[in-house]
Amino acid sequence: MSEEWTPPSWWYRNRRPTTDMEYFENLTRCIFQAGLSWRTIDAKWPGFRKAFDGFSIKKVTYYGPRDLERLMNDENIIRNQKKILATIHNAQEFQRIAKEHGSFQRWLDSLDKSDNYKQVVKALMSRFKHVGESTAEIFLYSVGEDLHHVP
Repeated sequence: MSEEWTPPSWWYRNRRPTTDMEYFENLTRCIFQAGLSWRTIDAKWPGFRKAFDGFSIKKVTYYGPRDLERLMNDENIIRNQKKILATIHNAQEFQRIAKEHGSFQRWLDSLDKSDNYKQVVKALMSRFKHVGESTAEIFLYSVGEDLHHVP
């Protein structure tokens, strides 16, 4: 008898995140999960929350060399420099989007979602670092977007 798969508890199914910080945290989680098991990320996620100041976009935006060094030495997270640098860049991008559109959700809602979100996936890949097609699709699905297929 096979066990039925259930989405991770942090997925926003049948609802959407209510803050940019929640979107930012989910995007970061999808980026760090790439190539690793969900269980590995789940076990380390409390460490990520602490290390990245609760995913405060305003704080992470201004991370500099000392923060990078601190994160690279933090055994409570996955110490992948490219993914850490992407997280800092992505916080800056979330801030730009908030200035341009008022919020990440407004920006997301302004994008063309026809053709199974192909334009949205392209927009995510072009604005955010370390986001490929699969990561973009998993992120969209995890934040309650109504993709026509499960990535």
